[in-house]
Amino acid sequence: MAVRPVLVIGRTGQMAQALAHVGGTGVVCLGRPDADLKNPSSLAQALDRHAPLSVINAGGFTLVDKAESEPDEARILNVDGPRALALACRERGVPLIHMSTDCVFDGELPRAYRSDDATHPICIYGQTKLDGERVVAETHSDHLIVRVSWIFSRFGHNFVRTMLSLASTRDEVSVVSDQIGCPTHAPALAAALLDMARQISAPGFDAWGTYHLAGQGETDRASLARDIFMSSARHGGSVAAVNDVPTSAYPTPAKRPLNARLDMTRTTDVFGITLPPWQDGLEETVPVLIQEIANA
Repeated sequence: MAVRPVLVIGRTGQMAQALAHVGGTGVVCLGRPDADLKNPSSLAQALDRHAPLSVINAGGFTLVDKAESEPDEARILNVDGPRALALACRERGVPLIHMSTDCVFDGELPRAYRSDDATHPICIYGQTKLDGERVVAETHSDHLIVRVSWIFSRFGHNFVRTMLSLASTRDEVSVVSDQIGCPTHAPALAAALLDMARQISAPGFDAWGTYHLAGQGETDRASLARDIFMSSARHGGSVAAVNDVPTSAYPTPAKRPLNARLDMTRTTDVFGITLPPWQDGLEETVPVLIQEIANA
């Protein structure tokens, strides 16, 4: 009898690529048109075709600043699509893991956010992600909401790739120093998500609800940039001097929480999962990206 796969909604995004890389043949990643969050029938057909053990929604509108100018598109992909996916999963008795974000918080707490802390988005992206959490929870009882933050890897667009690309063309960069978070290596995050996906498929699992996944340790954006360049120097890559600036001096279309730290105590208690220190993932990621940028 064939082993039922974990079905991932998304194919080209950073997390979908990481899930495919880590999961191998046990994971099926589908993007448009095979599984389109704008097309509910395609989601239902994908579930029927692959009969998955569980589903991870790694798709959606993830461009935080662009959501400010395209709120309707963000809502379609982050609210309407997840509602349709949750309904299709409910009708087939398939558990769903829906990925969310630290941007559902305002960042004003002095400590890391727990999964049961009050939400208060300060940007359109965060509001659509929070609304998506709510419709998933209302539609399908067998769900996990998994909030993540500051993801980086060799895959897709992320802060590490951006810093290394900038260092290849300039001697110094200005980076905000008052945004604090827990950087998270996408492959380590993917391994944790797949572990959770298998645990929730076991008979009798009932600890549904909201969880956080984040790398061990915390830092600010400017310090992270320095660590990236120190790693780059060790591997023969480009480096740049980092100028610390406050977020107030570097306005972006979308406001971001200054405190993006996520407390994953509940995740560890329920699933027995801890993520490695983010520095481990950085050392794995930087040399690969240096080579990619050099060959571009």
